[in-house]
Amino acid sequence: MELGMIGLGRMGANMAQRLVQHGHRVVGFDPGVQARERAAQAGIEPVESLAAMIDALAAPRAVWMMVPAGDPVDRTIADLLPQLAPGDALIDGGNSFYKDTLRRSSMLAEHGIAYIDCGTSGGVWGLSEGYSLMIGGEETAVERLRPLFEALAPAPDRGWGRVGPSGAGHFTKMVHNGIEYGMMQAYAEGFAIMQKRTDFALDLAQIAQIWRHGSVVRSWLLDLSANALERNPTLDGIAPFVADSGEGRWTVAEAIELDVSAPVITLSLLERLRSREDDSFADKLLAAMRGEFGGHAIRKE
Repeated sequence: MELGMIGLGRMGANMAQRLVQHGHRVVGFDPGVQARERAAQAGIEPVESLAAMIDALAAPRAVWMMVPAGDPVDRTIADLLPQLAPGDALIDGGNSFYKDTLRRSSMLAEHGIAYIDCGTSGGVWGLSEGYSLMIGGEETAVERLRPLFEALAPAPDRGWGRVGPSGAGHFTKMVHNGIEYGMMQAYAEGFAIMQKRTDFALDLAQIAQIWRHGSVVRSWLLDLSANALERNPTLDGIAPFVADSGEGRWTVAEAIELDVSAPVITLSLLERLRSREDDSFADKLLAAMRGEFGGHAIRKE
């Protein structure tokens, strides 16, 4: 099967390369010359424009977008739309907000184009391990593209599936990432408690390795934590600044909208925001309040 891939950054290029390894033809476009050159070395056929990519594909076409969520997706669709034809399929494999996906799907349906949202998890390990794919969209369109999903997944019969109609894939990925926030925060807090108990001189990398086998808290996130601690036991040189890419915020907002209590995910998001405060006014005020009502000592800067 053949596919057009838009966005040949690390994730998009790895996905395209995995498809090539499984015998599929991938024609790729990226505005960056270096990205196209790297793609060519991986067996991807790079082109210099969206028009050239569309011309290189036989109808009905399948085009996969790996571009940042928001306006870049809308701009890419606007550039593609005049070149697509009824029966073509457009796949958004990025982390788009599901309500944007619903809007885009409805608009493209008027042109006879199937819009498929594919929540994609696997990160930099997907090339070798396969990707977890949460797919939303019209059932016949998803079925037509089954060979692509089977090639990208860890195995043809696991790690991927159509989870519902348009929007369901990105909605599921949003919640997936919210859960990820909570799991990561729990691991971080647990290891911080152990690191603070200096009289035991605990080897955190060793403990992570122990927990990886047989423990009820074993997971891939723990595997990655073990690797990080093995390489850098004291995490020297790593700033205590944790970014977020939006999905956690969307998950918390959705929980509020649906009247679902989600304190763990919410607090894990707030902890990420807190990590960015080098000079917290709130903490200073807390210390001042304790000094006012209880006469507690205030530590000077």
